[in-house]
Amino acid sequence: MKKPPHLKKGDTVGIISPASPSFQPSDIVRATETLEAMGYKIKLGPNVNRTKGFTAASAADRAADFNAMFRDDTVDAVFSTQGGYGSAQMVRHIDFDAVGACPKIFTGFSDITSLHLAIHRLAGVVTFHGPGAARFNSEALTDYTKEQFLKALAEVEPLGGIPLANPKKWLNPVARGVGEGLLVGGNMTLVCSSLGTPFEIETDGRVLLLEEVDAEPWTVDHMLCHLQNAGKLDNLAGLIIGECVDVAPNRFEPGYYVDTSLEDVLNDYFAKAPYPVLYGLPLGHADDIATLPLGVRARVDANEKTFTLLESGVL
Repeated sequence: MKKPPHLKKGDTVGIISPASPSFQPSDIVRATETLEAMGYKIKLGPNVNRTKGFTAASAADRAADFNAMFRDDTVDAVFSTQGGYGSAQMVRHIDFDAVGACPKIFTGFSDITSLHLAIHRLAGVVTFHGPGAARFNSEALTDYTKEQFLKALAEVEPLGGIPLANPKKWLNPVARGVGEGLLVGGNMTLVCSSLGTPFEIETDGRVLLLEEVDAEPWTVDHMLCHLQNAGKLDNLAGLIIGECVDVAPNRFEPGYYVDTSLEDVLNDYFAKAPYPVLYGLPLGHADDIATLPLGVRARVDANEKTFTLLESGVL
């Protein structure tokens, strides 16, 4: 996997909206001010926060912003504003030759998972699973998120162990053991949606990252069943499940009553897994999120309840 240069003070950060627009237009104004105060120059894509149905612009226009940032020699890194919906619509319009020819830091998570997977398969470049630019303001950007973000992007040493943001929280070793492999994955819904596409996720011998938000345990079960039936859970080196926010039975009364928890689902699938499975790290839709380089070697040690990045994602 090719790696981009690390982020330095004075670098130019291109900001694009590959998926949905921010709910508040001021998010981008505040993000620009915050990032400039941190020492970076900002270049906004022409279609940032435009609105076309569910998305910030048409797929072709959003991809044009993406391609322009990677072709622009003055842009050093590309940050997504946020996730939401629609990144996969862009894939057919992306110039992956340009991405591979000039690797740059590319960040985002949630719906941006589709672009991470496509860039890995079709350009062979390390990308970063981390917060969107819209979170960069004094209200939403926690100290933990900021520290882990800069550590991943601005330092050339390996990240090492990913700490808990709150030491009172507990990591659940669903299956014990130790495993190493290249880190892949992201949001579970988008990982499942990649199946059958040119950017279908490769999991054999990899450490798989999964996270989800605003779902019920049975929908997580559905997605894990889909991944299992596709053979994507058979030969993992390890599995990391980020803290899943608001994944619980809803209060409405469906046709049948369900009180199964997310932990019940994870135990059903992975309690006897031949690889380590660790649940609960700050890698999803919570206030605190660590930034992870996707495509580098990682180690899951469910015996010691640690997750370690063994190499840097930047040069």
